[in-house]
Amino acid sequence: MLGSLAEAQEVLAADTNTVRLIAYRYAARARLEQQLERTAFEDTVAGRRVVISSDGGRLRLRETKRGPKTKKGRRRYTGAWREPKVLIVYVVDAEGKQESRFAPFIDATLKGPDAVFALLRTYLQRLEITQADHVLFIADGAPWIWKRVPLLVQALGLAAAQVEELLDFYHAVQHLGQVAALRKDWSAKARAQWRTQQRRSLLQGQVEQVIAAVQAICRGRNSKAIRTQRDYFIKNQSRMAYAKLIAMKLPIGSGAIESTVRRVVNLRLKGPSLFWCRASAEAILLLRSYYKAGRWNMLKRMATSPLALLEA
Repeated sequence: MLGSLAEAQEVLAADTNTVRLIAYRYAARARLEQQLERTAFEDTVAGRRVVISSDGGRLRLRETKRGPKTKKGRRRYTGAWREPKVLIVYVVDAEGKQESRFAPFIDATLKGPDAVFALLRTYLQRLEITQADHVLFIADGAPWIWKRVPLLVQALGLAAAQVEELLDFYHAVQHLGQVAALRKDWSAKARAQWRTQQRRSLLQGQVEQVIAAVQAICRGRNSKAIRTQRDYFIKNQSRMAYAKLIAMKLPIGSGAIESTVRRVVNLRLKGPSLFWCRASAEAILLLRSYYKAGRWNMLKRMATSPLALLEA
């Protein structure tokens, strides 16, 4: 609207509230178009190996507090910690490395597990995921993820032979370390040796031996805590086929989603004295997700589509 970039910079610098409002409305229009549009993406995953992951971050929301206003007439609020759910869909090559030619799909929401899986279903349907060669779901041991994965697979119409579920290997190793730490009568060297041995067994696909090893030391003062760790391995046993996935040259770690949470949430929405209104946080989550995924032009098309402008 202005005559030069210098003039535009001067106007924008003078009114940050306007810039903020533009950003929030831009995100709202993009999200609306995402919900209305049902056509397939230009990208395809046909014949490719797709990795899907989800995790939660942390940020603080500005939630109204009951009681009288402050002396300046402002409403009191609490800074409640809330967990935005983040998803990533990316493609790996024959060596298990992320394909640079396929920009990942990243999104996030504060609306809970069902909402993020609804988003995931939309992305996968529009990517025509049933044409993929292999589909790998990988995450930590959070129950909210794994109890929804089978429902998503069924809703998408994926064949059982296409799908693999895997517990992040490094989270499993972390739990082995917690088991070893509970044996207070062991030396530091003995704990390290036990952990290394069980780690090797996991990589070789010997999950039953690992469970038996944990069960064998389930005695003494910390036996209850060790049983809890044993149950963790029993519950996730079917998701620990690390030897099989290594042979297929597919990832066994969820580093991609961990990095995504850091870049999308931690580096912008989480920090000292940062308190967000829910709608504002939702907007920034969407904008940063597409920007960090390298899909800003896609979001721009969504936000400026005639359908989104008409409905807005």
